Amino acid sequence: MIAPRTGLVRLPEPAELQRLIQEHARPLPRYTSYPTVPYWDRDFGEAEYRGALERASANRHQPLSVYVHLPFCAKRCYYCGCNAMVTHRDEIVDGYLDHLALEIHRVQDYLGSGRRVTQLHLGGGTPNFLTPRQMSRLVRLLTDAFPLAEGAEVAVEMDPRIGSPEQARHLRALGFTRMSMGVQDFEPRVQAAIGRIQPEEQTVSLMEAAREAGFASVNVDLVYGLPYQTPESFRRTLERIVELAPDRVATFSYAHLPELRKNQRAVDTSGLPDDSTKLDIFLTTVRTLTAAGYDWIGFDHFARPDDELSLAVRDRRLLRNFMGYTTRSAPDQVAFGVSGIGALGGCFVQTETRIDRYRDTLAGGGLPIVRGHWLSEDDRRRAAAIQHLMCNLELPDSLLDAGTFGASPELARRMEAFAREGFLRPDGGRGWQVSDLGRFFLRNLAAELDAYLGRGSMLPTFSSSI
Repeated sequence: MIAPRTGLVRLPEPAELQRLIQEHARPLPRYTSYPTVPYWDRDFGEAEYRGALERASANRHQPLSVYVHLPFCAKRCYYCGCNAMVTHRDEIVDGYLDHLALEIHRVQDYLGSGRRVTQLHLGGGTPNFLTPRQMSRLVRLLTDAFPLAEGAEVAVEMDPRIGSPEQARHLRALGFTRMSMGVQDFEPRVQAAIGRIQPEEQTVSLMEAAREAGFASVNVDLVYGLPYQTPESFRRTLERIVELAPDRVATFSYAHLPELRKNQRAVDTSGLPDDSTKLDIFLTTVRTLTAAGYDWIGFDHFARPDDELSLAVRDRRLLRNFMGYTTRSAPDQVAFGVSGIGALGGCFVQTETRIDRYRDTLAGGGLPIVRGHWLSEDDRRRAAAIQHLMCNLELPDSLLDAGTFGASPELARRMEAFAREGFLRPDGGRGWQVSDLGRFFLRNLAAELDAYLGRGSMLPTFSSSI
C-alpha cells in the first residue's frame, strides 16, 4: 500500500470543488458507527441490553472504553446541537450523579468488576460545569467500578468561560490527561451572533494552566459556517490558534436546524455565509493548519506530527468510534448518562435522551435504554471497510469482497465513476486510494458501502461533506 499521507496537501480549485459538492450533495451521516443511529431498533430495550452486558462479561480480561454524558450548562449557546440543559442549582447535578451511580452499579452487576479502562471521556453539555466536589465524586464512582489502566487516556471537554487554573490542576490530580476546549471562533461579532461571548484571554489562560498542570494533550474545537465568518476573519482565528499550538484541532461544520434545535432560533442568521463562502472558510482552514505543520486527519481533524493521532495514521492504527478519532482499542464501549451511545456484546445501544425518563427508569430499578442494534456479520464487514476508509483513506480489495458487498461488479463500477471524478486513484491493483480531492467526499464514498442508507427516513441533522 502507498504510505499514509501527512503534511502539506494539494487542494482543488474552489470553483470546481464547489461544483462537485453541489453535484454530490445529499444528507449523509458522519459514520462514527455503522449502521448509523437512525437505523437502530426502537424495540431494542432493557432486556436486550442486559443480554449484551452478559455477553460482554466474557471479555473480563479485555480493556474497556467509557463515555459519560454530563448535560449541564450555565447558559445555552444559540448554535449548540448537543443534548444539554441549563441549571444553576447544585442539587440538580447532585441528583443526576445519584442516578449515574445507580446506572454504573447496575451495569457493573452484569458486566462484572475489574475491567481496566483504557479510554474515559466526559462529554456534554459542559463537563467542567461540575464543582470540584461533584467531579471528584464522579471519578470515584467510575474508577471504583472500572479502574483505569496504566497509560489510559482520560479526556474531558471544557468551556474556557467557566474554567480556571485551579480547575485544571484539580482535573489533572484526578487523573485526566487530555483536555478539549470549545473555542468556535475568536471574532467578537461571531461570538455575539451565536450567544457565546468568550474573550480570547480566557482560552489562553486555560490552555496555559492545562500545560502547567501536566496535561499530555490540549486540544481545541472550532466551528465554521457561523454568522459573519469570512475566510479572512477565520484566518485570524486560525493564526492565533497556530500561535497557541494545541496538540489537535477539530473543525466542525455548523448545521442550522432551528426546526430541531429551538435554541438555534436565537442565532443571528442575517450573516450566515453562503455555500461558496463556507467552503472558502474550510479551504482556508486546511491551508493554514497544514502550512503550520499540522497533519490533516480524516476530513475535519488536524494534529501535530508528534501527536498520537498522527503517529497512528502513519502506523495505520487510527480508529474511529462515537468519541471521534482515537488510538485506543477496546472490544467494549460503555456509555452512561442521557443520550449516551455504547458498543458492546455484539450490539450498539443508546440510553434515554430525556433526563426525566432517564431518572424515572433508574429510580424504578431499570436501565434507561431507548434503542439499539445487534450487529450481523454483514454489518461487521461493512463497518470494517467504512472505518478503514475514514481512517486510512483507502479501500483495499481485501475489504471489498463479494461475500460482503454482494453485487461487487456494481460496486466496482461506482468506484470507477468516483475515480473518473478524481476522488479515487488505483492502488496497484490492490484497491483504491482516496485523493486529496476525494477527502471532501469521504462520506459520499462511505455511503456506497452502506446497506441501510435510504431505508425509511433519515434524520435531517446529518449533513453533506461541507
